[in-house]
Amino acid sequence: MATAEVERRQGQHAALAIAAVVIIVGVPLWWRTTETYRAWLPVTQINELAKLQLQLSVDVEVVFARGTLTPEQQKKVPLTQTQDEEHMVDEDTALRYRYETRYRTATIMEEDALNQPTAAEADLSLHTLSESPCGSVVVYVIPEASSLLPEVVEVYIGQRRTAMLRIGAQMRVGRTLKQLLAHLEPRIQQVLQVMSFSHSDITAALSDRVRPSPGNKESLADSMRAFKSSPGYEITFSLLNPDPKSHRLHWDIESAVQNYIQPLLTKLAPVANFSIDSQILYYAMLGVNPRYDSSLSAYTLSADSLAHVINPVEARLGSNAASSNPVLNFLLYVPDAHHSPLYIHDHKKQKVHSNAFHSPRWGGIMVYNVNDFYGPDPVFPMDINISMAKVMGVFLAQLRLLLGVQSSATPPGFVVASCGSAGLADWELDRLMWSRTVENVATATTTITSLAQLLDQIGNIVINDNIAQQVSSTVTSLQLAVAELEAGNLGFALQYSKEAILASERAFFDPSLLHLLYFPDDQKFAIYIPLFLPMCVPILLSLLKMLSEARQRRKEKQAKRD
Repeated sequence: MATAEVERRQGQHAALAIAAVVIIVGVPLWWRTTETYRAWLPVTQINELAKLQLQLSVDVEVVFARGTLTPEQQKKVPLTQTQDEEHMVDEDTALRYRYETRYRTATIMEEDALNQPTAAEADLSLHTLSESPCGSVVVYVIPEASSLLPEVVEVYIGQRRTAMLRIGAQMRVGRTLKQLLAHLEPRIQQVLQVMSFSHSDITAALSDRVRPSPGNKESLADSMRAFKSSPGYEITFSLLNPDPKSHRLHWDIESAVQNYIQPLLTKLAPVANFSIDSQILYYAMLGVNPRYDSSLSAYTLSADSLAHVINPVEARLGSNAASSNPVLNFLLYVPDAHHSPLYIHDHKKQKVHSNAFHSPRWGGIMVYNVNDFYGPDPVFPMDINISMAKVMGVFLAQLRLLLGVQSSATPPGFVVASCGSAGLADWELDRLMWSRTVENVATATTTITSLAQLLDQIGNIVINDNIAQQVSSTVTSLQLAVAELEAGNLGFALQYSKEAILASERAFFDPSLLHLLYFPDDQKFAIYIPLFLPMCVPILLSLLKMLSEARQRRKEKQAKRD
């Protein structure tokens, strides 16, 4: 009996020891080693950014030339006024436009520049005096007697960030400065709508975040035509020669790109990086049979058939697998001798002047007819030198549209100077930068908010330190971008917004976030139950038996006392 009692007690002690080891050591160790690592994320700051409150500040300088102010009015300048416009786009997105306008009189050197024979020369002279900061606008108010502008022109917008506004002599006589400024304000607002940004442009840049309004169709169509904002773009020029037996084509694409395209890309350097390549494709057909028009003695492509041209050609273009940047394709198609000349018709059955068309967010195609090179008795194959000036003029216009360089419609009495050899005016670059900055901020905010919601809903996803660092970097860059927009520093705001969108995409598309790499709860139970059940059952049964015996002894002792 004594031996049995000793063995029973040893068994109880062994069961208690095993249970204690399992509970005190085993369970915490298993919990710690199987715990999903989730680094800290700035959730509070992300939720604050989810309610996007943007303020766009524009510095405006209105300079009065000699003869536009009376002596009494000149005593009250310089002065500064601030005007705010608030727009509630939706319940989570609000916009505020702040125009800080400074009024002053022209300096002696500016007066000399305004005495140039033409407005273009005056614009250049004013630019050499001082370069306006990115995103700002300078309006020079000139008297009615000035010879800079023709009589029918009230406002001249130059290549830089300056505009010239004519004011009538009767407007300043008998008026206070406050009345004069109130009279000028509508015209200045029109200048700002052209040279800076408009509300429709900004809401179109928010199209991925908010539902477009019905009255914003034109800006939305422009934004849908242009490629989405990206840190880089690939530009490919392709020459399609479907009939190399008849045509030996020669194009000096390298010098053409250097002369016509590179100046534009250099000016767009703050917006994105660009890489350019070219290729020649032989026996490449459009995939659509043109129709012969006897009245024109030529073949035609209708507007309805243009949609079927791209897919067959795109299969021959190849792709750059080494880069994830969007590709802009520009194709120069030379019809074969049997289908030449070939003209593109619009929906009104009229010839398209450029004989080219573009596809939104893809690129453009130009048809280049060479039948004029044929003599009375053509001899094939024929050597043909392509006029790159004509071709690049078309491709440059298409490139501007696809990159989102939009010029708003000008009010009556406005004249806009040509963009010059750079292919882009300074104020056009500013308009693009405003839209791209807002688009980047909205996209990065949506991406990082979606990521935070995803990680909150699925607790099995590991959040490593690299992802947490990218998320924190995104939040910091977004806060800086919003602050720089509020301060009116457009260049810095764009740079921070680009950093934000890059960091947000790196965090969102990190391979370690794939949910399939981790077991859901039901699979965890299916694995752990066969492992722990055989071990836990004997321990639990022993503990239950010990508990039962302890209760039985307690009852026996209680009975003896009674």
